[in-house]
Amino acid sequence: MSRHIQITFDAHDPRALSSFWREVLGYIHPGPPGVELPAGADPLAAWDEFLARIGVPEDQRNTRSAVEDPDGHGPRLFFQQVPEDKVAKNRVHLDVRVAPDLQGEERMAALETECDRLLALGATRLQRHEPAPPLETGFIVMADPEGNEFCLD
Repeated sequence: MSRHIQITFDAHDPRALSSFWREVLGYIHPGPPGVELPAGADPLAAWDEFLARIGVPEDQRNTRSAVEDPDGHGPRLFFQQVPEDKVAKNRVHLDVRVAPDLQGEERMAALETECDRLLALGATRLQRHEPAPPLETGFIVMADPEGNEFCLD
């Protein structure tokens, strides 16, 4: 039997980092448990109201956040607040697959377009790897606003 997975990020600002990844992946913030959100409602505002209602102090309301694939196919991403900074290269990273069926210059142009979009969201560009057939199709290494590396593939 297969298992569903959740990918967990350590973060200083879980809400901001989850919002970044929501935009990168086209995910959504889920609403609080037992709360039906009307169309167009802000799920983060709903969480603030929910947490206040159950007695969570305001200074603890940004200790965790999550985003989910609205189609239910991709893994849930969970963000938990930690006090320490990221100090080393990730041992696991995400590959954001924006051009899996493209090759050569067409592929690299699509990756560059997505790179520009993510830079505007607060990502940092780290390195471009050119195609090197037959094994390497080319990719761009980036970092999210808290320094977690990921690849545009």
